[in-house]
Amino acid sequence: MEGGRCLSDYVEVYDGPLYTSPLLGKFCSGSFRTYTSSSNLLTVRFYTLSCLPDYMHVVVSRYYLQSQGYSAWNLSLNDPYCKPNITSEYVIFDIPYTSCGTVREGNNNTIIYSNLIRGSSSGTVITRNRNLHLHINCKMLQNTWAQIMYVAEDNFQVNETQYGRYDVNLTFYHSASFSRPVTDSPYYVDINQDLFIEAYLHSSDSNLVLFVDTCVASPTPYNFTTVTYDIIRNGCVQDSTYATYYSPYRHIVRFTFNAFQFIRNNPLVYLQCELVVCRAYDYSSRCYQGCITRSKREASSGQERVTVVAGPVQLLEA
Repeated sequence: MEGGRCLSDYVEVYDGPLYTSPLLGKFCSGSFRTYTSSSNLLTVRFYTLSCLPDYMHVVVSRYYLQSQGYSAWNLSLNDPYCKPNITSEYVIFDIPYTSCGTVREGNNNTIIYSNLIRGSSSGTVITRNRNLHLHINCKMLQNTWAQIMYVAEDNFQVNETQYGRYDVNLTFYHSASFSRPVTDSPYYVDINQDLFIEAYLHSSDSNLVLFVDTCVASPTPYNFTTVTYDIIRNGCVQDSTYATYYSPYRHIVRFTFNAFQFIRNNPLVYLQCELVVCRAYDYSSRCYQGCITRSKREASSGQERVTVVAGPVQLLEA
């Protein structure tokens, strides 16, 4: 069957190396179409892949597996004791970044988590099919999680790339104990009051470190270039009241500065911070360089960055 008549499980064929290439068609049960690519690359999409904060979520079509002679019950990861959830239509893997044989690699440019889904023929004695290898990769790049999956040792290759942001929270707290977060919005404060801020990276990988590169204040959450005030810039402290606090974890950063207001603007203050995620103990990474100049920062490659906004903070009326 073709087009919209494939209502449940189907395989998509794209004219190019990515699923963003033109869609040639899709087939499901009873479909026997021939597709011709305009180049030497076709993408066949029979799965979904999501790089979530704590694990990789992979869904593989059982119809595709059966059409190629593979058994859904014969799929396994690097760690064969980690089993998928098998439904009538899909094989679903939730693959942690820190177990199930997931391998963690990286350099100055990326942090990559990878695993391998292996499949074998549904035959019981012999097979003339090649073993199925689905290489699963979650790659941390500049500002993004890139998700890639491809088939090895078969007669075609599948590549998929998607993008998302790091899961980082920026939260105000009532005191230096960082035990009670501020839930009010706006957060009403007195002029020159101590403000306590915590940046928290959500990740199951304990070997990541978070670094505050830049924090800029603005009277609006939509414009951090026209009327702004630098708290910290390129790791260099700009505000005399700024100070850091001890954090029990590498993925948590805590700091403080005193409240202020913008002259001839509304009393609201928003804070935008650019944070960098690095591999722990990678002393060549941005997280361990501290205060640097703009030219030096631009010469460094592969900074993993995320920008978050907190606020508003509003001064109490006298």
